[in-house]
Amino acid sequence: MTKRDYYEILEVAKNADADTIKKAYRKIAMKYHPDRNPGDKAAEDKFKEAAEAYEVLSDADKRARYDRYGHDAVSGNARGFQGGAMNMDDIFSQFGDIFGDDGGPFSSFFGGGGGGRRTGQTGQKGTNLRIKVALTLEEIATGVNKKIKVKKQVKCHNCAGTGAKDANSVKTCGTCQGSGYVRQVRNTFLGQMQTTAVCPTCHGAGKTVTATCHVCKGEGVTHDAETIDIDIPAGVEGGMQLSMRGKGNSGKNGGPAGDLLITIEELAHESFTRDGMNIIHDCYINFADAALGTSIEVPTLDGRVKVKIPPATQAGKILRLKGKGLPSVQEYGRGDQLININIWTPRELTAEEKAILEKLRHAPNFQPKPTKEDKGFFERMKEMFQ
Repeated sequence: MTKRDYYEILEVAKNADADTIKKAYRKIAMKYHPDRNPGDKAAEDKFKEAAEAYEVLSDADKRARYDRYGHDAVSGNARGFQGGAMNMDDIFSQFGDIFGDDGGPFSSFFGGGGGGRRTGQTGQKGTNLRIKVALTLEEIATGVNKKIKVKKQVKCHNCAGTGAKDANSVKTCGTCQGSGYVRQVRNTFLGQMQTTAVCPTCHGAGKTVTATCHVCKGEGVTHDAETIDIDIPAGVEGGMQLSMRGKGNSGKNGGPAGDLLITIEELAHESFTRDGMNIIHDCYINFADAALGTSIEVPTLDGRVKVKIPPATQAGKILRLKGKGLPSVQEYGRGDQLININIWTPRELTAEEKAILEKLRHAPNFQPKPTKEDKGFFERMKEMFQ
């Protein structure tokens, strides 16, 4: 099924600022919230659709990729990177506090302050980690596995993340009777509503600790380093962000771990310049080869190949090697390698070379006679990016 435009879903202009987008999402989510539309599948679908749109448009990097490439650029990748449709637990855990910023009547109704609907997790969720990974064009062309050592918060080995001194130091919370949440009745302009909030005593854990672990001081986490296997798909671009769910900092008191956010950096290449899926190689030949034609070797990402230079080749001519470019994360096939021909003019000449050139200077065939087939600069640029 064709996806609707995210700006259309949130009913905002494409140049809307972050505050406008947030307010628009709040309005639509209030309208289609499942608690206001129990059993209404259509309303639930619209609620999920709005959350998906907000997830992209509220993130500057994702929004930039969406504006440039559309839904395919943010629809998620293979090999464990998250993306695609969101479930209800994702929405409430990630955006539950969107309505609680101003302390208004909807802060509890929509899970303000990180509460709201529970996902079965206890404790406090760990924070996200951000790292940068630098890749060569060769690695981008094939995809690569990187083993990255990351300093992070990990689950305490002494208390297994509970934050307690021992098993006897963990008691069932008397306020929520171990459920981790309490029910509240609030009066709003929509009428009287029963909501669920995180237990103020145990903060959602369902248990309380009477004596804390001496290693983590009751936090349930310690600082350590972990080596993480990162499978990076072929065709990524500099500035693109990938995420690995649950690979961030461990949560406190048994809470879920945050995510690892990976920003891609492209290393400069000595032979190629990238343009989307295409790569460009500047090739220099001498005047004799340009006039008479020749065969030369040029580098590609798959090794060196021979390329025929036809006679009477002009400076700026673009040769194209089909399928010798880069793949795309979201598309099939590969781009092309474009070879930009430059005519090398010698900086120094011997007396003999000067004499030869002087004889040719006024020869009829050496006088410029451009025709319609000899393309100007802008025509060559247009040809390069076709």
